[in-house]
Amino acid sequence: MSYYLGLDFGTSGARAIVIDPGQGILHQAQVSHPLNISSASCSLWQTQLDQLLQQIPHDLKGNLERIAIDGTSSTVLICDGQGHPLRDALLYNNNQAGDVLNTLKIIAPADHVVLAATSSLAKLLWLQGQPEFPAARYFLHQADWLGFLLHGQLGISDYHNALKLGYDPAREVYPDWFQHPVLAPLHPFLPKVVAPGTVIAPISSQAATRWQINPTCAICAGTTDSMGAFLASGATALGTAVTSLGSTLVLKLISPIPIQASAYGIYSHRCGDYWLVGGASNCGGAILKEFFTDQELESLSAAINPDIPSELDYYPLPQAGERFPIHDPDLQPRLDPKPEHPQEFLHGLLESLARIEAQGYRLLVSLGASPLKRVYTAGGGAKNGAWTKIRTRVLGVPVQASPQTEAAYGTALLALRGLAAYENLAQKLPASPLKVLGN
Repeated sequence: MSYYLGLDFGTSGARAIVIDPGQGILHQAQVSHPLNISSASCSLWQTQLDQLLQQIPHDLKGNLERIAIDGTSSTVLICDGQGHPLRDALLYNNNQAGDVLNTLKIIAPADHVVLAATSSLAKLLWLQGQPEFPAARYFLHQADWLGFLLHGQLGISDYHNALKLGYDPAREVYPDWFQHPVLAPLHPFLPKVVAPGTVIAPISSQAATRWQINPTCAICAGTTDSMGAFLASGATALGTAVTSLGSTLVLKLISPIPIQASAYGIYSHRCGDYWLVGGASNCGGAILKEFFTDQELESLSAAINPDIPSELDYYPLPQAGERFPIHDPDLQPRLDPKPEHPQEFLHGLLESLARIEAQGYRLLVSLGASPLKRVYTAGGGAKNGAWTKIRTRVLGVPVQASPQTEAAYGTALLALRGLAAYENLAQKLPASPLKVLGN
């Protein structure tokens, strides 16, 4: 029998799930980011990849048919001609590239998704001015580079990861404004872009031997971690959304039209003939881990009455800077006042995160996305029953855990079915021209 592997490299760690042709889980494992090692370290990702592949039982590895990998959106790196990283990666929330935005605003259409300091294109422009850049030959996203470690091909990406690089998923080309003289020198570094799930190449002989994987196993183009979580959710209808509650808070709403509004940190991913409109807040589970252990989160959450709103009003950023639903690189965390009892503090944090989630969905709907009808939850936060009840009250629609909450499961489905993984939707939606909104 053939098996299919999904690898998820998210904000809190890496995970692997192997499924059979009937979509049943045969194996799963995870590794967390060590607290004393930068999660921007490519060597860390390589170690985690090795650990996850080593843990898969030999009988499953020997019969792997296809592998797909997801990574965090707009986490990027530059490497030399052999694929060796030239510096640490720039993470999804790295906003060092803010200085190039004035240049990009002259080039890109108003409110395009690239007009953010955290976008892949802004980071590429910023990297062009760094001392390592003359040695660079490739600009890759996290999932692209990890795929290279398995298939050995450089310079290939997918249109989910390439969205924030400026790639036009509706027309499946880089847009005409990429011919601007400022961007022309960057053309050699732009990856070839294919549809998520496209077979890129068989696993390299070196990788097959190292990890004892079926030598004919195909390595597929990947996706982003939140898109993997969406696929895992089973969401199928207009107005259905998926909130990923990991270290960050990521919202995606199924809609007939795509929307881009960089002023609000909103972008749209193409999924065949429909669109996922959404954004990613820097708020999320990371702030909870700063103040509580896993055991404390479980015990204190169980003691919260979710039917009674907390009067505490926080904006619980782990550090300055927000992407969505407020796009402000200088927005400061708001974590005061802090009550004496930790249960009240946790209640205030959960309530405030739910309000930010609700604000995000209201914004999406106000800009033309489908009205919100139901929310599936992926990520670690899906297991918190009190938080789910708080969110149901605040959002005003049914909220439930996804049948599968791990992005690695959705990415395994991508390996199994390729683009057909998106054909489970109950409604096939016509492709629509991109709706770009001003302030």
